[in-house]
Amino acid sequence: MKKSSISRILSHSLFKEPRFIIGFLILSLFVLSAIFSNWIAPYDPLETHYSARFKMPGTEFLLGSDEYGRDILSRLIYGSRISLAVAGSALLIAMSGGVILGLLGVFGGRIIGTLIMRFVDILLCIPPIFLAISVVAFTGGNLVNLVILMGVLYVPQFARLSYTSCLSVKENEYVEGARSIGCSNWRIIRKYIVPNIMSSIIVQGSFSFGALILLESGLSFLGLGVMPPTPSWGVMLGTAKSYLFVDGYLMLWPALTIAVIILTINVMGDGLRDALDPRARKL
Repeated sequence: MKKSSISRILSHSLFKEPRFIIGFLILSLFVLSAIFSNWIAPYDPLETHYSARFKMPGTEFLLGSDEYGRDILSRLIYGSRISLAVAGSALLIAMSGGVILGLLGVFGGRIIGTLIMRFVDILLCIPPIFLAISVVAFTGGNLVNLVILMGVLYVPQFARLSYTSCLSVKENEYVEGARSIGCSNWRIIRKYIVPNIMSSIIVQGSFSFGALILLESGLSFLGLGVMPPTPSWGVMLGTAKSYLFVDGYLMLWPALTIAVIILTINVMGDGLRDALDPRARKL
């Protein structure tokens, strides 16, 4: 695969995938609402209206109001900032750390590679939510710790994928040829390995993004992530459970929002996978 192959596929094949286009457009709406939430949201998400508690959806509050009279729509819009920023930052940590560990496992020598992969295998056996609850319960739930923790929890997935992909690419003739003319490991990694494993890393990242959003929401729901009154989809769900039989809209809207964005990301990931998979592409 040539160095520019990924960018060529992205420009020629990716936007011919209907699933990717639909997912990309919907996700773009979430991202834009997060960026421009100050202008889009009709109310301040922390502004209380005690005389308008548990208002049904209407002209004053489009999606209703919560137990403090805060506008649910505004909190959902501002909550997209937290959920997308936390999940996106954690994804960058996971991808970077995983690729580095995977490459180190292949090029760092047999002993180092074995130790890294066995440690990765152990972490992969433990559900991320279980590890997250255990760690956050002891370290506390501030936002920086949450991002780092979530990123570290997903490093093993990218490390294992990077390791296996790197081993496959390393056996190709052009890599052996580069080594035979005296190319250093660093040059081989930069020129031949990384460009050829990035497609699988990107696809895995698209699916992990949705999982990270769900993990952040789950931790916030349990009171171990973002702390109230900061608007977050998980926080809104956690608060709404106490008022489930008083006003079902409190739980409906954040749950529906989380479901829509995760479905969107998974649909987009399916399209991305098919566009980057040579076996799925038309000749």
